[in-house]
Amino acid sequence: MSRKKQAPKRIFYPDPKYKSLVLGKFINFVMYDGKKATSEKIIYEALDKIKSKTNQDPIKIFNEAINNIRPNLEVRSRRVGGATYQVPQEVKSKRSQTLALRWLLEATRKRKNKTMSDKLLNELIDASQNKGAAIKKREDTHKMAESNKAFAHYRW
Repeated sequence: MSRKKQAPKRIFYPDPKYKSLVLGKFINFVMYDGKKATSEKIIYEALDKIKSKTNQDPIKIFNEAINNIRPNLEVRSRRVGGATYQVPQEVKSKRSQTLALRWLLEATRKRKNKTMSDKLLNELIDASQNKGAAIKKREDTHKMAESNKAFAHYRW
């Protein structure tokens, strides 16, 4: 951590098709080697498949999935007198959104489908219905925070 000054906040632009800031940020998360057009194609393909499969607004399903994945609590390591404790803390909204996007992408990449857009399609539908690997990650995080509630007084 730098002692000089705080790192500048990154500006995320909305995606060109749906004008959603969260989707624009997710496009940047999916991107490899600066190939933004490829990541846009993958995501838009998945959203089009969602529209044809469920006959609902794909952005609504995407936002619902992200809101279901967002964590409320997390554990942070805190060193007190030679011992390290896992201290539960509430998560700020910006961080919870970033964690949700990260976990969604991680769960999507681990899936066993043929194409990335199919993987994303299935993970988004699962997450919007409160199931899937990304939701399990959130539940595990909450369980960890719950089990370490005894160390909450070490919060700073």
